[in-house]
Amino acid sequence: MNGVIESGVWISLALYFLLMIGIGVYAYFKQKSDVEGYMLGGRNLGPAVTALSAGASDMSGWLLLGLPGYMYSSGIVSIWIALGLTIGATLNYIIVAPRLRVFTEVADNAITLPDYFSNRFNDSSHMLRMTSAIVVIVFFTVYTAASLVGGGKLFESSLGLDYQLGLWVTAGVVVAYTLFGGFLAVSMTDFVQGVIMLVAMLLVPIVAFTNIGGWDVGISVAHSVNPELFNLMNGVTVMGVISLMAWGFGYFGQPHIIVRFMAIRSVKDVPVARNIGMSWMILSLIGALMVGLSGVAYIKNHNMTLEDPETIFLVFSQLLFHPLISGFLLAAILAAIMSTISSQLLVVSSSLTRDVYKLFLDKEASEARQVLVGRISVLAVAVVAIILAGDKNSSVLSLVSHAWAGFGAAFGPLVILSLMWKRMNRNGALAGMIVGALTVIIWVYGGFTIGGQPANDAIYSILPGFTFSAIATVVVSLMTAPPKANIVAKFEEMQRGLRG
Repeated sequence: MNGVIESGVWISLALYFLLMIGIGVYAYFKQKSDVEGYMLGGRNLGPAVTALSAGASDMSGWLLLGLPGYMYSSGIVSIWIALGLTIGATLNYIIVAPRLRVFTEVADNAITLPDYFSNRFNDSSHMLRMTSAIVVIVFFTVYTAASLVGGGKLFESSLGLDYQLGLWVTAGVVVAYTLFGGFLAVSMTDFVQGVIMLVAMLLVPIVAFTNIGGWDVGISVAHSVNPELFNLMNGVTVMGVISLMAWGFGYFGQPHIIVRFMAIRSVKDVPVARNIGMSWMILSLIGALMVGLSGVAYIKNHNMTLEDPETIFLVFSQLLFHPLISGFLLAAILAAIMSTISSQLLVVSSSLTRDVYKLFLDKEASEARQVLVGRISVLAVAVVAIILAGDKNSSVLSLVSHAWAGFGAAFGPLVILSLMWKRMNRNGALAGMIVGALTVIIWVYGGFTIGGQPANDAIYSILPGFTFSAIATVVVSLMTAPPKANIVAKFEEMQRGLRG
């Protein structure tokens, strides 16, 4: 990268970093100083911030790198996964969002998801809270490490910097605004990052198709390269399509996404948030798919080779735009990565504070002490994640690739049934959580095959995990004693709050 180009890119990135830190400083002075303020933004998020925060923390670098790469290499069969995600996210807004907003407040003002599970079933044994907290802390710490790897690789591949330096820069900026600004800073930066991501996903394919000669020319060239790119069943069976669409099941159990529903200002704001969030998501997914499709034609027209399909967005950002815009597009990838890291850091630190420190170490901890512990936890988790991410080829990445399925199977049925089924009890909740998590682990690492394929290649692990978890929850709840009258009364109070 020559000096002029490098300077232009770094100017854009520097402005982006300053903006993120500036938002963190603003949030530090704006937020309430209590636990609810630090960990849930005082339950006062507007619908637009809620929607884009949920979307940005959800998509990560997969939106700008993984999905375009999948379209580039496999064609429009990738639409199935986009369709599954869209359906799942929509149902999440309809089924989970309004109920979780009301129920978590009625359930003794639950701040974290483990907090809610425990309060919802009056679990004095704390088994639900401990089990769910362990799942959150372990998986999200590793998940955060994988996201940091993405940031390190971006600096290495696009800017020619040392991988370790990229790792520390990415982590340093995220920690700076998350540690001080808490949930409000994370949500506000997510909003800005979501806007940046959307602009990038619309701008790049428009410019790319224009460069090729227009939509018709681009489609014609892509078809000449490989007609199978336009086959909806290219390389997959019916079960393969179901597995791709099953990604949508994961939404119901992702703590870093559904925590936004706990923080929205009012149930009445949920429909507005849904319309904004789903519009953002659909446009972003279409843009990502078009980046991959236009990439096929562009590479062919310019007699280029592309070793890694997932770099097509990076190729476009470097070849089609002024350095300042290239920097903006790189910032879009960083925005996707950093929005997920910050959300994960805050969820883990909240769980460490509420579900470990306050529960076992200091039951009488003041609000100020819990906020301090939350900030220390953000820093501690970030350090552990940096250590795990130190080796860019670390085997932890193979585990993280299944975290979506693990969370979806362990928490998804539990969240939905706890919000909708009065007869559900603590034993059913615990059984469903354990069965869902174990099913995914066994399905992925048990060495089983289906039709000669590894089980997870034949059927995505979230399908059996989610199904068995739901069955276990229902069966165990019905086989054991019904919930006590006070728990039923609390559920009915929640229902009244939802109707009100």
